[in-house]
Amino acid sequence: MTTTLVDLIRHGEPEGGPRFRGSQDDPLSEKGWQQMQAAIAPDDQWDVIVSSPMTRCLRFAEALAEQRQIPLHIEEDLREIGFGEWEGLTAEQVQQRYGEQLNRFWQDSVNHPPPGGEAIRDFHERVTGSFSHWQQKLAGQKILVVCHGGVIRMVLADILGIPLEKSFTGFAVPYACRSQIRIDQSDFGVFRSLISLTP
Repeated sequence: MTTTLVDLIRHGEPEGGPRFRGSQDDPLSEKGWQQMQAAIAPDDQWDVIVSSPMTRCLRFAEALAEQRQIPLHIEEDLREIGFGEWEGLTAEQVQQRYGEQLNRFWQDSVNHPPPGGEAIRDFHERVTGSFSHWQQKLAGQKILVVCHGGVIRMVLADILGIPLEKSFTGFAVPYACRSQIRIDQSDFGVFRSLISLTP
């Protein structure tokens, strides 16, 4: 049997504070760097890091990979969902401009996506496809994935069997939170489980 451990960590707070960023490529704020550094312990050990290409993930991943002297892979398909017309807006601004559309998105993200945004099913497909690729390519290793709240929601919804419609309301994914997944692969198949979810 081959066991793979995957730690997922969301980026810290970007410059400009909480807002719908998606493909808006803001760097981490000073607070965001502090959040990320506080989330990583000196005794944490990984064989490899996989990062979203977005600046708010990649700059920290690069610094950690250099500090720990471990390989870094950049994965385009781990970028955040595109929020369309909501890009760059705070939740309050979206509520003011789009009324109940935001509430409908939280309640059923499949049937009520942001105007002009990426379809949740497409997002889910690219994220889970990417996760499966790296799970197989790096089997047997301990992996740190530096990514986004939406990406983590897609991975955990897939593993926990959460309906895609509820994937944005099933659990909180705050800045710099960590989750650990264990993947056991044998002749009998693949078993994936959530070991921890740390705010």
